[in-house]
Amino acid sequence: MELGLTTFAERHAVGDRPAPSAGERLRHVVEEAVAAERAGLDVYGVGEHHREDFAASAPAVVLATIAGRTERIQLTSAVSVLSSADPVRLYQEFATLDLLSDGRAELMAGRGSFTESFPLFGFDLADYDDLFDEKLALLLRLRADEPVNWSGRFRPALHDTVVQPRTDRPLPVWIAVGGSPQSVARAGLLGLPLALAIIGGQPARFRPLVDLYHRALEEGGHERQPIAVHAHGYIADTDAQAVAEFYEPYAAAMSGLGRERGWGDMTPDQFEALRSPAGSLFVGTPDRVAEKIAAVRDTLDLDRFMLHPSVGTLPHDKVLHTIELLGEKVAPQVR
Repeated sequence: MELGLTTFAERHAVGDRPAPSAGERLRHVVEEAVAAERAGLDVYGVGEHHREDFAASAPAVVLATIAGRTERIQLTSAVSVLSSADPVRLYQEFATLDLLSDGRAELMAGRGSFTESFPLFGFDLADYDDLFDEKLALLLRLRADEPVNWSGRFRPALHDTVVQPRTDRPLPVWIAVGGSPQSVARAGLLGLPLALAIIGGQPARFRPLVDLYHRALEEGGHERQPIAVHAHGYIADTDAQAVAEFYEPYAAAMSGLGRERGWGDMTPDQFEALRSPAGSLFVGTPDRVAEKIAAVRDTLDLDRFMLHPSVGTLPHDKVLHTIELLGEKVAPQVR
């Protein structure tokens, strides 16, 4: 089983601690990825957002910087908002990253959990589903080593086009979903790896989606493909320390998001329910987190688990310690 981390380069103010600048936060992200490789982890992911409270609007650039500082760790977007991107340019960016990193790049394509990128790049939210369907189809055509003849609604047609540069292997493309059965079925029918974002509730409720995915793979005539989970969490030397250090930034970030979307603020009782063995938060000692990851792995038939510590902006040294614990104490137990 692969273990790794994801980040959106969050830059929230927490209590009396001001938000870091975008440059400071991005430099911390690079250092955290280097620490993840040093700790023996398998994958590091950078997500795409176009908001003031996230610094990573260009994951391929951040990942390319990380590629120059690392040798082994897999580098993935987490995710690329394909619906508002140009598939040609996105393919070129990640093909270039794959060549620079000696075959370590992956592209996780998603529809996006925020909507800022749609007006920013001139797309209509009314076309939300059609945009993703069309652009995914083109992206998959582009990674095939053949001239592409293609036309659609949302970009100019291509005629006998081979987009450069070409990779030395087919560029890995994952489908990242938040719980939509249609998206899960699409990934299976296309034979693409599946990444599940589990940021609330109970991970066990995703088991029917995993079963749907396996049925769709079979229906599409495809062999088994990897399944990954992305989940929030934090590891410290004691449970009390983990809660004390993680709760305030996590609650601040999730409460802010809740106010945007009509949810209530995060409360200590909700936090503890999410931190329980059946909940979606992976917070505690290495032993506690390892046990919980292993349980979710067995429940959902996982091949990869990606921990997202900096939901709210944590101090850089705390994130580095979590990475160390994940690689050196959690990973050996899970494996």
